[in-house]
Formats: sequence, structure tokens, C-alpha cells
Amino acid sequence: MATVGDRPGGAGAADAGDGAGRIPTNLRLLLILEALTQAGRPMTATELGRGVGLAKQTANRLCRTLEEEGWLMREDAHGRYVSAPRARRLGAGLSLVGRDRAAARRVVMSDLARTTGETVNYVVPGEAGMRYLDRVETDWAFRVQLPVGTEVPFHCTASGKCYLASLPPARRRALVGALELEAHTDRTITEPAALLAELEDVARRGHATDDGEFMEGMIAIAVPVLDAQGRFAAALAAHGPAQRLDLAAAEARRPAMADGAARLGAALFGD
Repeated sequence: MATVGDRPGGAGAADAGDGAGRIPTNLRLLLILEALTQAGRPMTATELGRGVGLAKQTANRLCRTLEEEGWLMREDAHGRYVSAPRARRLGAGLSLVGRDRAAARRVVMSDLARTTGETVNYVVPGEAGMRYLDRVETDWAFRVQLPVGTEVPFHCTASGKCYLASLPPARRRALVGALELEAHTDRTITEPAALLAELEDVARRGHATDDGEFMEGMIAIAVPVLDAQGRFAAALAAHGPAQRLDLAAAEARRPAMADGAARLGAALFGD
């Protein structure tokens, strides 16, 4: 194991190793992920290594390992890394494991389901779309069924558009350009330019809607849940059938959704 110096902004390397400034290899991998998380921006292997206190060759090797195993992915031709879906799922999952925080999450989501009168979902980005991690059902007998574990498209769902709109413009354009904009209904946006324009509106408004774009007869609204650094962690979404929920009614629920997202962010990511 290599000997390294202290890490800026964190405990010294000696604290993490064997008392002689040595960092175990498995901990180095975690420290690289931590450095990327704290930076809040794409970083090269050299930058990540410098933040952790690793030699350039070592940092490159460890970043390649994380990339091969699905924890990191390259954002562009310059070799800057961003978190891959596997890392994002881990982060989202870890935020849910604390019993007290899980209980707080259920309280917030249950309150919101009663306030909105519709099913409320906690949704995170997956590899090919948005994944439903938690939900609280409405009391209505007639409701849209999207079970926990369901993965839905990015481009035609409220939660997916909420996530896409949270990305920096360059990353947003790159991801939209890589997506297969499949038409799920006759309302689905299938042109990249039109979707990018919609996402600009979402970013400005702070919420996204789905007006029957993913599923005929389903209306949805989603707002972002932010972590302690103000970054997108998940989408909080409510949906219902068009027979009782139209777009105007969904939009009218935005203040309650935003308040719920703020409470949820504090419960999951606060001290």
C-alpha cells in the first residue's frame, strides 16, 4: 500500500490507515467516491487523486476499476468522471436505511398523500430510467398502479423530466441526445429540441408535469428532493388518473409538493 499525505477538507490519511499514513485499497475507493460527492462537479482521475492524496498512476488505476464495476462513468472526452447509476442507487438506498429517517420519510409522504389526495412516490435515477423506491398510496379505490421497483422512462415522466432538468445544460443536452425518445402516447415529446425546451421550463419553474405523456389517462407532477449541498437526490412525485386529476389540478398541488420535498430533504439529509 502506498503512503500518502493528508487529504484536504477531511481527516488525515494516517487516520484512515494503519497509523503510519497508509490507506487500505478498499478505503481508497470509498475516498475517491467521497471526493467526487464533495466536489459536486465532474472531475478527472488526477483531480480525484489529488483530493484524496494519491499518486496519479494509482488514482487512474482505481478510477478505471470503479468505472469497470459501474460506480463511475466518464462524462466527456476529457475523461471527467461522474457518478454512475450503481453509486447513485447506493446513495439513495443508504439514505433510507436509518429507522428514524425512514419513519420521518413515511410521515412526510403520508401527509402529502392526504394533502394531495393522490399516490405519492419517491423516485431516483436508474440506469435506463427513473426507479420507484418508495410510495404511499391514495385511499381512492381507482388509482394508477406503479409498484415499488418499477422503472419508467426519463423523457416522458414528471420524475424523469425533473431529474433531467436538474443536470447542467451540457450534460442535459448530452443525455437527451443519447436517449431513445420512444412515443408511449400521442402526447409524448419525441423531438430532442422540444424536450430540451421543456426541460428549460422545468428548471425555471422548479417542477415537472406529465400530461398523459407516459401512460394514457395518467397525470403527474414532480418536484426535486435536494441533498444537504442543494443537489438533486430524488424526485417526489404525485400521480392520479385523468378522470379526477387534470393538469391544472396537478399544478395547484405544487406548493404542497415543494413543502413536502423540503421536509423530506431535511429528514433524509439533515444532521
